[in-house]
Amino acid sequence: MSEATSTRSAQSRRVRAGTWRDAVLANGSVVSIALFFLIVSVIFSVATDAFLTSPNLLNILRQSAPLLIVAAAMTFVITTGGIDLSVGSVLALVATLSATLLQLGLPWPLVILAMLALGALLGAVQGYFVAYESIPAFIVTLAGLSVIRGVALLITGGYSIPIEPGSPFTVLGRAWLLGVPAPALIALAILAIAYIAFNETPFGRYVTGIGANAEAVRRAGVNTRLTTLFVYVISAAAAALAGIIIAARLGSGSSNAGQGFELEVIAAVVLGGTSLFGGRGTIVGTVLGALTVAVIGNGLILAHLSPFLTPIVTGTIILIAIWLNFRLFRSAVRSR
Repeated sequence: MSEATSTRSAQSRRVRAGTWRDAVLANGSVVSIALFFLIVSVIFSVATDAFLTSPNLLNILRQSAPLLIVAAAMTFVITTGGIDLSVGSVLALVATLSATLLQLGLPWPLVILAMLALGALLGAVQGYFVAYESIPAFIVTLAGLSVIRGVALLITGGYSIPIEPGSPFTVLGRAWLLGVPAPALIALAILAIAYIAFNETPFGRYVTGIGANAEAVRRAGVNTRLTTLFVYVISAAAAALAGIIIAARLGSGSSNAGQGFELEVIAAVVLGGTSLFGGRGTIVGTVLGALTVAVIGNGLILAHLSPFLTPIVTGTIILIAIWLNFRLFRSAVRSR
């Protein structure tokens, strides 16, 4: 009897060990970016005295809020196998138009609603060409990047448009609630919604299914074209929200805002473990990826590294992290 009990106990331990191992392998990309995030944070904590101070950590949260918001939306796009290169241009156009409309005397709540609607419209137009005209997303959104940025430049003539410092609009970017910056709270709310939508709703399953096997999802009765269009609406609307937050925080709208922003967003999403080929995505990984990008940028500034070297070091670190992510956990999965 005792021999049978010990056998069952040993089997139970093996099952538990296998379950833990399977869980780690299934979430390998998230585990790896979490470890990398911790390593980077420890390095900058040791290298600089100011990194772990409360003001600096809150500053990281405030400045990374637009990146977190758009990266969460971009996770949906990339999981379908697509990409959106126009988010930086949408951000710039919305920031520019927000300042312009406020100067014209439009009420600030109406400005916010109009800009979110504009972002959704721009996403719908691009999504239509991707989903219904079968034009590659790279081409469509690359054209969008150029055209939308051009419109923003045309409006401003290359100059910044100031926002009245006393406008309630600036609260979105500058206010604090319970000691936390308002942009960080907005980002937290968006991330919670994105997590639930991606993991707990049919829409999230359709997004993953389209990236893995769009034809099978279509034959199951899902309107794959409409779903694909909608992820671009989400992405552009998120970029519009980011543009509103940046305009409110800086107190001005500039057509030069968001230069290279799309690359930071894509880097954060891929760094977090979402596959560029579609079919696999993770909101938790995206959050860690975005925070890693933000921490690297902040830490390099605190380390007084030359601004000309910063993008080189940042790009190299991100490339190494992604390479290690793919290398380690692909080999781990193959060995199962």
